[in-house]
Amino acid sequence: MTPPKSLQSWVGRQEIADDILTPRRFASTAATLDKDMSWPDVGTPIPPAWHWVYFTPVTPSSKLAADGHEALGRFLPPVDLPRRMWAGGRIEFLSRLTVGEPGRRVSTVKEITEKAGKSGRLVFVLVEHRISIGDRLCLREEQDIVYREAPVPGARSPKPPAAPADADFSTPIVPTPSLLFRYSALTFNTHKIHLDRDYCRDVEGYPGLVVHGPLIATLLLELVRENLPGADVARFSFRAISPLFDIGKFTVNGRRDGDKNVVLWAANEEGGLAARAEVQLV
Repeated sequence: MTPPKSLQSWVGRQEIADDILTPRRFASTAATLDKDMSWPDVGTPIPPAWHWVYFTPVTPSSKLAADGHEALGRFLPPVDLPRRMWAGGRIEFLSRLTVGEPGRRVSTVKEITEKAGKSGRLVFVLVEHRISIGDRLCLREEQDIVYREAPVPGARSPKPPAAPADADFSTPIVPTPSLLFRYSALTFNTHKIHLDRDYCRDVEGYPGLVVHGPLIATLLLELVRENLPGADVARFSFRAISPLFDIGKFTVNGRRDGDKNVVLWAANEEGGLAARAEVQLV
């Protein structure tokens, strides 16, 4: 399905964000993820996915929509659907980002498509991010953002498929409200599904606070760092399957698939698949 011409006019729109990769934000991320790290020196490599705590939006509070996101119609198109989420993405790690460097992120709306799903109308927006240090392109990322209709009151969410049971390594995660708050603060993300329990329950119909997709992806990449020390990540792909909430534990899991690939997934407390991902090593 082709979305309206009014939305197609957003294809090609860009925004630029400049930032300095400060040691304090690095240290704050380490503390949020419970990593025992000393204060980083200038030149310390920034781990995969930690770039999400830099180049964050600086939207004035008066420009926020009712759901806590920046109101649509500036960079992202004004899609007339109430729910939005990060459905997945792909990252190429081309050159190391290190603490202390000044960087630039150029974001571009690449594609807008519309589909009909089981839950109703869906609009997908593909956004590309390129992070550079001077003339050196360090990271290229595509994010799939999906907009959905509001759920039917009282409707039960579909049961997710069972997660794999053949992990080589696994870590349990307790998604406390404090963890979600800290990650929201780090990424300057005021989306209420991560912060406001009444909003989650009464407006969006969720049973608890929703765990951020980028946080789940970060925890999956941290699993690789912990279990394959010294391995360098070349590419990472991620797809959200079903939401995770702060009302139950979940696990992040990994399995080697040859010398250069690692298959990753997140599973809820009942063993349902929440996300799947794949890493290609250098």
